[in-house]
Amino acid sequence: MNERSLTNAGLADGPVRLAVAKGIAVITLCRPPVNAIDDKWVRRLAEILGEIDGRADVGVLWIRSSEPYFSVGADLEFMRGRFSSDAGRDEIIEFTRTLQQVYGRLEELKTVSVAEIAGAALGGGLELALACDLRIVADSAKIGLPEARLGLLPAGGGTQRLTRICGEVVARRLILGAEVIDGREAVAVGLAHWSAPATDVESLARSVTQRIAELPATALAACKHCIAAAANVDCDGFEEELSWSRTLLGLPETRQRIQQFLEKQH
Repeated sequence: MNERSLTNAGLADGPVRLAVAKGIAVITLCRPPVNAIDDKWVRRLAEILGEIDGRADVGVLWIRSSEPYFSVGADLEFMRGRFSSDAGRDEIIEFTRTLQQVYGRLEELKTVSVAEIAGAALGGGLELALACDLRIVADSAKIGLPEARLGLLPAGGGTQRLTRICGEVVARRLILGAEVIDGREAVAVGLAHWSAPATDVESLARSVTQRIAELPATALAACKHCIAAAANVDCDGFEEELSWSRTLLGLPETRQRIQQFLEKQH
């Protein structure tokens, strides 16, 4: 995947970049040296998610970093100039609200999203990965939400998503203890799906994204919807399964795939 595969050259520059090829959209975090998050970073990510949303040629979204770090979270220089005044603190809250909204948009994409974490993912960087459907981590990666060390909390959705994904026990351990764990432990506690040596993480992520890109996008979107329904007390997930199944059964691609499968059984 390279920048020449872009369909929108304007998204080839800046701290977050997009390339699309063979059904896979690759978002690359590229703000040296640690992919620190500031307002420009967030705006560019929002712009790229808007470009991806609804694209028929995108079957899976792969988020990775060009740097040794995935992302260490908020830009300290951005924070330094604001936290000492009421007006500045208000700016920080609005910035965090925007971050929540952008990560929420990522989570709600119909497209399946995969985070490749080869280096440290801390604070807002981990919150970005938690908004993805799947997470692949290097054994040696440093993973955590250590905001409590600074007298803060992980407000980019960290308290909510980590609790939903790993359960209250793990969320309390990691957040209240400001604990940073490695990739192996992240898989053990259910925070990540796969771990591999750092040298193998990219090839594993490529294999996973290619496999998902070969699956029908509508079926994947339906699966995502129904999985999300399981956590929504106002939604009857069983009825959602039936409703989406009716929709999928009516699609020519589904009927063709079923017919091909049945023919192979004879």
